[in-house]
Amino acid sequence: MIASVSGVVQQVSLDAAVVSVGGVGLLVQASPRTLAGLREGQPTLLATSLVVREDSLTLFGFADDDERATFEALQSVTGIGPRLALSLLAVHDPEALRRAVATDDLAALRKVPGVGLKSAQRMVLELKGKLGLPGGPGAAPLNEPEPDDEAWRGQVRDALVGLGWAAKAADDAIAKVAPAAGEPVDVPAVLRAALQRLGRA
Repeated sequence: MIASVSGVVQQVSLDAAVVSVGGVGLLVQASPRTLAGLREGQPTLLATSLVVREDSLTLFGFADDDERATFEALQSVTGIGPRLALSLLAVHDPEALRRAVATDDLAALRKVPGVGLKSAQRMVLELKGKLGLPGGPGAAPLNEPEPDDEAWRGQVRDALVGLGWAAKAADDAIAKVAPAAGEPVDVPAVLRAALQRLGRA
């Protein structure tokens, strides 16, 4: 198994990055959260998981070991493959997934495209005890406050700029998909909506 990849980032796209390792460019699939932390021309170290199929070898990269462990645990659920596991991590970080499973929060799990009621129920049933308990060292409190306006805008802007868009284009896209004042802010959902809008630009 390839446990990690260390090298220079050659390219970053919407769903993957190319990392140069010993003169070889490795294509690494990753979530928007992980990709947002990469910069072309800069060194990186990614925890990785190699998924082997009869007709393919696909390398998935993660910002840390927790994200990789969660990705691998998700695939133990009936009907969840690597692509859907990555989609779950694009919407929820590992701590949010631990909370959802621990509290039977089916609504949170169903926010992920491709996850229906039965899939969410299977996740809660089959992941109990596999993801660990929420609220571990460094975890956000269970009653985490909603990010203020400047905080979430900054998070989304930084992610978009990290993926290669100009700051002005990022700000314009955010303005068009931002929730109305007073509405709760789902940062990953706003990021996805902004990416979709930029993709149509």
